[in-house]
Amino acid sequence: MDFSNVTSMYGDVYANAANQSASSLQNKLNGTDYSKATDDELLNACKQFEAYFVEQMYKGMWKTIPQSEESSNSTSTLMDYYKDKMIQGMAEQTTEQSGLGLAQMLYEQMKRNYGLDTVEPDAVE
Repeated sequence: MDFSNVTSMYGDVYANAANQSASSLQNKLNGTDYSKATDDELLNACKQFEAYFVEQMYKGMWKTIPQSEESSNSTSTLMDYYKDKMIQGMAEQTTEQSGLGLAQMLYEQMKRNYGLDTVEPDAVE
């Protein structure tokens, strides 16, 4: 049975999905004037950036784990897709549950840069 067409199809889907989160974050940052943003919008953008940052850290850590050579090309493409979705979900949970504090620091800095109201210390919690 020839799986080359399936591999090619899922490879394209995987590549598009992998670039989607970075593109949507970049579009959101480029297309939004945060000087008129509410506290919730600003905090949400900071949390999204932190989640993306944590996701990239997890992906970097995952690359250090030795991989087996036993799987076929079509299977490994599907596994990579689901592995990336799992890592993305873990990064979002990490940011929502405890975070690194990066979102809070970005939030405070953006408030100062845009001259918005003084920052409340419990804004992220």
